[in-house]
Amino acid sequence: MSSVKTTNGLKLGGLVRPNIRRLVPYTAEEIPCTAKLDANESPYPAAIDYQAMLEVQPNRYPDPQARALKEALAGFLDEKIGTDWILHGNGSDELIFNLICAFKGPVISPTPTFSMYGKIAQALNEKTLEIPLKKNFALDTPAIIKEAAKGPCMVFLSTPNNPTGNSFSQADILKIAAKSRGLVVVDEAYQAFSGQKSFIRQIKKHPNIAVLKTLSKIGFAALRLGFLIAVPEVINEVDKVRLPFNVNSLSQAAATGALGNPAPLNRSIEKIIAERGRLFRALSAMQGITPHPTSANFILFSVSHKKGITAPALCENVYRSAGVRLRHIVVPGGQEYVRVTVGARKENELFIKAMKRALK
Repeated sequence: MSSVKTTNGLKLGGLVRPNIRRLVPYTAEEIPCTAKLDANESPYPAAIDYQAMLEVQPNRYPDPQARALKEALAGFLDEKIGTDWILHGNGSDELIFNLICAFKGPVISPTPTFSMYGKIAQALNEKTLEIPLKKNFALDTPAIIKEAAKGPCMVFLSTPNNPTGNSFSQADILKIAAKSRGLVVVDEAYQAFSGQKSFIRQIKKHPNIAVLKTLSKIGFAALRLGFLIAVPEVINEVDKVRLPFNVNSLSQAAATGALGNPAPLNRSIEKIIAERGRLFRALSAMQGITPHPTSANFILFSVSHKKGITAPALCENVYRSAGVRLRHIVVPGGQEYVRVTVGARKENELFIKAMKRALK
């Protein structure tokens, strides 16, 4: 862009903020495939109340406060909270953006983790501190506490963590919250698959904890809906930077109906957990493949070079032979992995067969 000039000879590239010029965009490719197992989506579409969507008036703005949606979410959650503890977002990404807009940094996070914490911080010209996970993907709690205790900051902890799949120690997260001099954001995008209780129940005791929720992993990725749960004082500050009418009426209507009838969503989650166990056992039986323990809706696995195949080559082979999309993961330090989303039974069978062919 630096070579593009205006009619008066001004280079447009010179107008871009330096932190944005250095930013590498998040890329999400949509490639035709037989089984899409690279994006951590649910293989089961959530049931939608189409009648409620038909009643939406497209000429009117959506409810800016998403009142019915918040009430439905409050009833859906196991923890009893009021709607004044909830803020709605156009996906969790928007809420992460709003949080970093509203609260002082630096932004502290483990690595590897969800890349948008760092990318959004860079876009907002906020300093980031990335603290490597231990070899078993556990938090380096003393290192995080050392940085978080220095002064105002924001700590982002995704549990279960993406891309590693493991849940962090709840005791460690509470230690960080107790010692941190800033906000500790617990991202529970995959908590529904973990069997662990939500950190929402800890907020009253630790009001510097905020929790992120999303509907994207349980059947509603197309709706782009996320939620921030925190004490009202935090919600009020973040709400100041939220754009008006940020969640459209169709998404509000569809999610409100589904959250009011949680049984189908819960059945889908149970099926994914069952398939995860079957898929993990199948990968464990393959020579040259080491799956890492997971409590999410995906499995991260290592590929032994002794088999004469690399992680990217395996992804390409499985796609070309069976049309199954996988995610090639490179973590800081250069280690390479493959991440596979837990699909429906037929998708998982297709993946397992393709893997066995590729490893021969």
